[in-house]
Amino acid sequence: MADIKKVATRESYGATLVELGKLDDKIVVMDADLAGSTKTGMFQKAYPNRFFNCGIAEANMMCVAAGLATMGLTPFVSTFAMFATGRVYDQIRNSIGYPKMNVKICASHGGISVGADGASHQCCEDFALMRTIPHMVVMCPSDDVEARQMIKAAYEFNGPVYIRLGRSATPVYHDENYKFQIGKGEVVRAGSDVAIIATGILLPEAIKAAEILQAENISARVINMATIKPIDREIVIKAAKECGKIVTVEEHTTLGGLGEAVCGVLCEEYPAPVKRLGINDEFGYSGSAEELIKAFGLDGEGIATSTKNFLAN
Repeated sequence: MADIKKVATRESYGATLVELGKLDDKIVVMDADLAGSTKTGMFQKAYPNRFFNCGIAEANMMCVAAGLATMGLTPFVSTFAMFATGRVYDQIRNSIGYPKMNVKICASHGGISVGADGASHQCCEDFALMRTIPHMVVMCPSDDVEARQMIKAAYEFNGPVYIRLGRSATPVYHDENYKFQIGKGEVVRAGSDVAIIATGILLPEAIKAAEILQAENISARVINMATIKPIDREIVIKAAKECGKIVTVEEHTTLGGLGEAVCGVLCEEYPAPVKRLGINDEFGYSGSAEELIKAFGLDGEGIATSTKNFLAN
């Protein structure tokens, strides 16, 4: 692990915005006075005339973004996940989702890995909130390579998109041969005894868990589910048929996120036992990202232990 390059996906976002801005002068970027943290400041430096600091007025920012989209521009809107979803749900629903505006909401600082900022800033409900809005695509990249490709895919997609980006630097597992597609999952490790479906920065932890299980003669398939809506139904059903049991892993409440999306597919198509790992109907608290991920049982060892117990019952 020490030799694996680490990059925060918010850094990937800022760099990719600069690349896209060079190709299309209709791209505009908006931020709520957090350009340094969300890394939209990279775009601001490169294209100051197409960057708008809307101040700490997130609801207004979403409405302005919708207005710019009606004029043929492609707005990328950023702030922390807590403010990009919870504070502005009404505006996103009515001004962006309902008219199907071509607005890309790219939020950083999602989940408990925000760390010491505590529960007020640890948004663990964003997937659930955004999944309920019709037309909204919901995604979360696992590493730098996937994040860059995801931002480009969002740009090419005509319609509203929500992307959660991470604060902490995380391992880069994909190489440049990887091809991201909206709505497609990815098998990153073969296995037949159980399937672990993970999203975002917890993919490396799911891989660690599979390695721990392998040492105990348990073969775990690991699936990277970067698109939470629309979810890859085919890969989920195949995993259930071939592995029997499914474990979902997300840095999000177990209510309304990846786990429930997987369960929704299986209850309709191929009923199978599912164990959802995430934040169990509670708020986070202050601590380092590593401490919190371990405390909530979302590190490699925690996932492995939960999976073994699940298989034993």
